[in-house]
Amino acid sequence: MDLGLKGRRALVTGASRGIGKVVADVLAREGCALALCARGKEQLSQVRDELEARRVRVFADVVDVGDPAAVRAFVEASAQNLGGLDIVVSNASPGSLKGDDSWVDSVRGDLQAFAVLAEAARPHLAGAGHGAIVAIGSTSALDVGMPSGPNSFGAIKAAVLHHASALAQAYAADGIRVNVVSPGPVEFAGGAWDQVRQGRPEVYDMVKNRVALRRFGDPAEVADAVAFLLSARASFCTGANLVVDGGLLTRVQH
Repeated sequence: MDLGLKGRRALVTGASRGIGKVVADVLAREGCALALCARGKEQLSQVRDELEARRVRVFADVVDVGDPAAVRAFVEASAQNLGGLDIVVSNASPGSLKGDDSWVDSVRGDLQAFAVLAEAARPHLAGAGHGAIVAIGSTSALDVGMPSGPNSFGAIKAAVLHHASALAQAYAADGIRVNVVSPGPVEFAGGAWDQVRQGRPEVYDMVKNRVALRRFGDPAEVADAVAFLLSARASFCTGANLVVDGGLLTRVQH
């Protein structure tokens, strides 16, 4: 199926590893030019070099999405380097945190980062005529029964869902669609569940056995869902939350 993404200009945060990296790869294969950011310079440079070796147009910069000024500057630099923006993927996240600063860091790194990114990108996406935003959520926003217990990650990801729904209503007049993809447990080398598998195998097995498909997800399975929601094939989808979790959640999806 042709997703109709060829020639689009896409911005992806947290693109040096995991889901963000694979989203960038999928969009590159669909014919997009890319603006990528991450906190780690070495990994980001490697991703950029790999894509440019495939003749993909790439602008990459080191950005801490917890810094609103840095996010706004990256959006403007991306639009300038690519000649505009059509697509934004808010993927960067501090993940599940602990300690006294976890709530503040989660708000800054997940909710505020998404809000600032969407606001900064709005005028560029409005001019595109087919602007689309996807935020990466989490099933933790929908399930309070995870072994980690109450934490800032799930609560703030729930706030991301709320804000994305509000943006979908507000941005519709500009022709911009806003959706969320909420992954369940996804495993990749060096990722959180890879670390759990090595350090707490009993938790790893317990969660895997809760998934209806009896396995963890692959970043590519999430990236394909993201690409669909960004594409012309999902042109009537906005304000949606696409859960990609292998059947982890047992509630009725609504």
